[in-house]
Amino acid sequence: MAPISSSFSSAVSTALIISVASSFLMAASAGNFYQDVDITWGDGRGKILNNGDLLTLSLDKASGSGFQSKNEYLFGKIDMQLKLVPGNSAGTVTACYLSSQGPTHDEIDFEFLGNLSGDPYILHTNVFIQGKGSREQQFYLWFDPTADFHTYSILWNPQRIIFSVDGTPIREFKNSESIGVAYPKNQPMRIYSSLWNADDWATRGGLVKTDWSKAPFTASYKNFNANACVWSSGSSSCSSTSPSSTSTSKNGGWYSQELDSTSQERMKWVQKNYMIYNYCTDTKRFPQGLPPECTATTTS
Repeated sequence: MAPISSSFSSAVSTALIISVASSFLMAASAGNFYQDVDITWGDGRGKILNNGDLLTLSLDKASGSGFQSKNEYLFGKIDMQLKLVPGNSAGTVTACYLSSQGPTHDEIDFEFLGNLSGDPYILHTNVFIQGKGSREQQFYLWFDPTADFHTYSILWNPQRIIFSVDGTPIREFKNSESIGVAYPKNQPMRIYSSLWNADDWATRGGLVKTDWSKAPFTASYKNFNANACVWSSGSSSCSSTSPSSTSTSKNGGWYSQELDSTSQERMKWVQKNYMIYNYCTDTKRFPQGLPPECTATTTS
């Protein structure tokens, strides 16, 4: 991993200070895991602790574990604080993502690929639209994600998807329907998270296997917040007549939020210093031509 430059460090510090932590309240978010999520698998390996303020997922040789949000959302700003598996996490994947269901599902991914002790985690991002992904961008992080909690955010509105870490944007996927690229806008999605064994591909393409002598592996979560349009019984909690009116604009405007010039510069710094894979530059993978959103420079 490239050494962090002083100017980037300054930019990140400034970002953390000036980052707008607005509560764009479209859905009531209690911030309590008992009220917000259901642990869906793992046979007791997923636990809600501290009166609902903390959630842990564990993985051993028999099974991983996972949870999902009680609500479905159609657009929103989702924040989750995670502390990843420490030490030798090779072979493990901690995933936190938005997804609908079915063969033509939409999905917006954060996945954290474990590594040997001392080697950096890889943050893997992807966007699936109508069942098709292959839009991967991967990053190293500029901090140790196992030492403390850090905030990972997805802003999803009709114009763009923005992936952020501690308030610093790392990726933007813009709506490019004008040039024939589909965009996730019709399928409500839940938040899902899981900790699972993927040692057939996760670390160095599967060369490094999970060391089960280090199990159980545990990832921790807190401060889940969904400022979002809740989808229920075929309708949205947001205004159906004018998406940008009244409640959305008064509560911070995430529905029409975009990156200002400062945020764009911060994202460029991350991508210059910490991006390690970008599907939009992988000409060998796409010999017939890069995806249209890449050549139109509508995705960052």
